[in-house]
Amino acid sequence: MVKVVWTEPALRDLDDIGEYIAKDSERYAREVVRSLFEITLLIKYQPKSGRLVPEFKRNDLRELINGNYRIVYRVVDIYRIDILTVHHSARQLKLHRISRRKK
Repeated sequence: MVKVVWTEPALRDLDDIGEYIAKDSERYAREVVRSLFEITLLIKYQPKSGRLVPEFKRNDLRELINGNYRIVYRVVDIYRIDILTVHHSARQLKLHRISRRKK
């Protein structure tokens, strides 16, 4: 089993998503954030289950898709994965946004 580490920027992304959705529905905001968090449990047991991020030609960057969101993570080694960002799929994902994301 791999340790999944949520970086501070990724946790801020979850907070921002929750706050934005809560303007219309607090209940739905909680459901979306919970769902985004829970889907990452899959990679604890199957670290390479996410697809390679198509914008980048890097084997260490992968993503899980959940609804309208892309959860981008880095496979650091066989023991650790860092969740880098939770990104709305309608927005363009840029490498500088990912490469600066550290714990």
